[in-house]
Amino acid sequence: MDALQLVALVAASAAVAGFARRTPVPAPLLLVAVGLVASYVPGVPDYTLDPHIVLPLILPPLLYTAAVESSYLDLRANIRPIALLSVGYVLFATVAVGWLAYALVPDLPLTAALVLGAVVAPPDAVAATAIARKLGLPGRITTVLQGESLVNDATAITAYKVALAAAVGEGISWAGGLGEFALAAVGGIGIGLILMVPIHWLRRHLREALLQNTLSLLIPFVAYAAAEEVGASGVLAVVVVGLFLGHRAWQVDFATRLQEEAVWKMVAFVLESAVFALIGLQLPYVVQGLGPYGIGEAAGYAAGVFVFVVVVRFVWVFPATFLPRWLSVRIREREPGVDWRAPVVVGWAGMRGVVSLAIAFSIPVVVADGTPFPARNLVLFLTFTTVIGTLVVQGLTLPPLIRVLRLPGRDRYQETLVEAQAQSEASQAAEERLAVLLEDERNVLPGPLADRLRTVMERRRNAVWERLGAVNELTGETADDTYRRLAREMIDTEREVFVRMRDARRIDDEMMRTLLRRLDLEEAAAYRETD
Repeated sequence: MDALQLVALVAASAAVAGFARRTPVPAPLLLVAVGLVASYVPGVPDYTLDPHIVLPLILPPLLYTAAVESSYLDLRANIRPIALLSVGYVLFATVAVGWLAYALVPDLPLTAALVLGAVVAPPDAVAATAIARKLGLPGRITTVLQGESLVNDATAITAYKVALAAAVGEGISWAGGLGEFALAAVGGIGIGLILMVPIHWLRRHLREALLQNTLSLLIPFVAYAAAEEVGASGVLAVVVVGLFLGHRAWQVDFATRLQEEAVWKMVAFVLESAVFALIGLQLPYVVQGLGPYGIGEAAGYAAGVFVFVVVVRFVWVFPATFLPRWLSVRIREREPGVDWRAPVVVGWAGMRGVVSLAIAFSIPVVVADGTPFPARNLVLFLTFTTVIGTLVVQGLTLPPLIRVLRLPGRDRYQETLVEAQAQSEASQAAEERLAVLLEDERNVLPGPLADRLRTVMERRRNAVWERLGAVNELTGETADDTYRRLAREMIDTEREVFVRMRDARRIDDEMMRTLLRRLDLEEAAAYRETD
């Protein structure tokens, strides 16, 4: 892939993702569909997934952004269902799908079938997070899906390595496989624990936001590479570091947080868009490589594997949800009641994605003795069809399923009420602190400036409460909405004046940039994002 092709891929996928935001269709699904169509458009170059790029260069930043935005406390509170899905389900699916493929495809060795099982076992982190955000799922379901998607890649990659070693004749035993799994898990977590404290210390002590954000961009790659270098799980190392830094983000200065949020939103948007477009663009490659398998025969195998992958998830999810509650009084007392609708949604939300394809593409063409890897092209095809099938079928039907089940969504009123109460307590504490500070003779302020500090605090406290109250009958705005709109109009007017003065050579460009940055910061404070 040359530079022009890469630029074209990023630009086209970003455009499609931007268009998807204006439609009810989740961006991942539209990107995959457009990629499938574009793969057969004359003049579109071949975009072949390279596992040496996807796994070490694309997966770490995507996992890192998901981990930083996740709640460590919520994940810890739901550790049992997350572990049952991210570890137990992936191993169960690896074996179950492997046995099905072994029984379904003639002459397919069991070891190669288990490789396929490991490849298609993990639901995709990006797809799960993107669609959960779009649908506004209940908080606990979203937390479980996010937590599962953060860890299951590590389980699947380790299971794949064990199955691949057996398939290529390296004679790995069950004990050896368990040992490798333990090394990957414990080692990955250990590397993350070792790195997270010094990285956080460095972030806190770097004084320039530009340097801090440069470090931020390097963190996921450093954690992943360090763990993989010692044979541990790079995925777990990235997740541990990301969770810790996200939990401690309040200790970093505000300029770093503002820049970091903007930078990582852009990075995640570009990578997610390109990744899903790449999935669709793989169709010609996997079809052309089928070799001795006819397209009709391969399609039959693909339908069987897809259906079984969907069924296997339900076979695991329902017992994993209800059996611990039936067996443990403590769990029933500690955790809220769960009806049958939640596991239905969790079971149907098992979309596969780019990690499965990247692992499949990393299967060697030949094994140690020089013979071809058995049915490699068929494994690639079955992986591709499973990924496409789960993204399209489950992704498109998940929103209507949630509507039919009438799952309770997020209680926006209750969330706003909690936010208002928290802001009120914080503002009261700040007012008390200001009163103490102003009593000190070293902090003497003119009356108007002291009043301005009090006014800013009062507005912050009242703004959230106003969102609970009545709206303007003419505009539909709350008082806070009107305040922000008027503030923006005033700032826009000032901005136009500065530009006119620059054009008239009354001020130079450097001074204009200084004045505009001051306005930008005021606008950011007055007109915060409300999504």
